[in-house]
Amino acid sequence: MDCFYAAVEVKKNPELRGKPIGIGGPPQSRSVLCTASYEARKFGVRAAMPSSQAVRLCPQLILIPPDFEAYKRESRAVRKIFERFTPLIQPLSLDEAYLDVTNSDFFNGSATLIAFEIRKMIFQELNLTASAGIAPNKFLAKIASDWKKPNGQFVIRPNEIDDFVRVLAVEKIYGVGKVTALRMHQLGLKTCLDIQKQSLCQLSEWFGKRGEDLYNMSRGIDHRPVRTHVELKSISVEQTYNKDRESLEDCLKEVPELFEDWIRRVERNNAHDKIKNISVKMRYHDFKITTHEVTLKSFPEMNDFKKLIQAVWDRRAEPIRLIGLGCHLKSEKSAEDSSVANSAENSDQLGFF
Repeated sequence: MDCFYAAVEVKKNPELRGKPIGIGGPPQSRSVLCTASYEARKFGVRAAMPSSQAVRLCPQLILIPPDFEAYKRESRAVRKIFERFTPLIQPLSLDEAYLDVTNSDFFNGSATLIAFEIRKMIFQELNLTASAGIAPNKFLAKIASDWKKPNGQFVIRPNEIDDFVRVLAVEKIYGVGKVTALRMHQLGLKTCLDIQKQSLCQLSEWFGKRGEDLYNMSRGIDHRPVRTHVELKSISVEQTYNKDRESLEDCLKEVPELFEDWIRRVERNNAHDKIKNISVKMRYHDFKITTHEVTLKSFPEMNDFKKLIQAVWDRRAEPIRLIGLGCHLKSEKSAEDSSVANSAENSDQLGFF
């Protein structure tokens, strides 16, 4: 979807059309933007940018607090359109998804025509625009989806893969972030062609387990299937504060509200018996981040999180601008194994994981 959150806001209020929009809190709130309209991006405004910085770059920026319920409604409507063409859908977020149309009967199996029809339906029925990438695998389709934004589509056919990937910047490879990209540049790897010149052995020596992925993806090879069910690995909540929390007592006062929000998310995901460990995340006034986690025998209580915050504070007693609570979840296979073991022992308690 193109600038999805901003586009939904324009749909709700057409007077915003053509104006620079940022979805986020006011400049003094320390919030960051969820997204920015294309009009705002011309000024350098982008997602994850502090609202205060965005307003400095674009003084006429219209800041709108996020309305996630509205975004979820529109996302569900888009998903319904997808389902008319294939059941093989892997959502990445509210505004993005992979679709496998390999066995679709629509338009004689033409993925290009299916993508065009989906985009047309989204515009006609929802008054929103979407861009699409069509390719033989997920890696290339994701890259192609950005090629003709906004409101366009781009196709990478099998016989075009070699020429396409040769000139592709290493930053475009799935999983390559800023740190990895910097290291690759230092090694003289700037394009996929540069990676292709290296042996699998050499890439594995440089990048460990990622070496094989880099070897394959630099050649346009990606065997990952479209997964209709993606296993949830963690649940977390966090809050950035307008004013730093100066003391341990100030930090602990924030725990009840965060804990309630975390509990709601655990319940929504039916994850009560899947919790492996709990953790806290705290960002200091100087933006440095620290975390602390612990494994528990039973379902976490609020005091368990408070103890973690106490431990972090003892480590470095300085003003805090962000507090987060979270947990890692057992894999579904582990959860099933644990459930069987618990039933056999006639016990309600979880074991150590």
